Amino acid sequence: MGKRILVVDDEKLIVKGLRFSLEQDGMEVDAAYDGEEALDFLSENTYDLVLLDVMLPKFDGFEVCRRVRDFSDVPIVMLTAKGDDMDKILGLEYGADDYITKPFNILEVKARIKAIMRRTGKRDPGQASGKMIVKKGMTIDCESRRVMIDNREINLTAKEFDLLELLASNPNKVYSRENLLNIVWGYEYPGDARTVDVHIRRLREKIEKNPSDPKYVHTKWGVGYYFRD
Repeated sequence: MGKRILVVDDEKLIVKGLRFSLEQDGMEVDAAYDGEEALDFLSENTYDLVLLDVMLPKFDGFEVCRRVRDFSDVPIVMLTAKGDDMDKILGLEYGADDYITKPFNILEVKARIKAIMRRTGKRDPGQASGKMIVKKGMTIDCESRRVMIDNREINLTAKEFDLLELLASNPNKVYSRENLLNIVWGYEYPGDARTVDVHIRRLREKIEKNPSDPKYVHTKWGVGYYFRD
């Protein structure tokens, strides 16, 4: 069954081109042309991924991303025309998983979508069937990609879950920012170490009672991050 994608952009030619190309790959594509319409689609439907432009009428892409994260962990790829680092970091701050700068090559877009699908898709039953990580009141179900802390479910984005799963699966092992970028985002990812810092901070805000004095994810100053067993 094909993946379902929501494309959100007020430039109809861009939407038309993306829809045609993605449908050629067997994906089902819905289109929204402003932030309000996008939120309506996302509240009424289930998608495998959202391509979300930053500059939109009614609500901009950052506001849409922020609101979506209140009820969904669907992977979100921001489309930004400015090529400005602040736009990219802001998108990550609001819960985006990735970004692509306009003008883009459609082959790059499809490659990025497929990479995210591989990372966020359900694992093969033989690969991680029933794998659970239980640490200090936290339970990580690696197959269903759910996290519980003291019997309360924590809503993580795909990248936040990937980071937590990697660190918790290898307790006390320190990963540099570059290692985390390569493992979680992939070698082709054009981001830098700030991407990791932003996601770690957001992860801590969700799983730690006191993010400045963490119980789970710790910093090894000058080196990287680790999960303390």
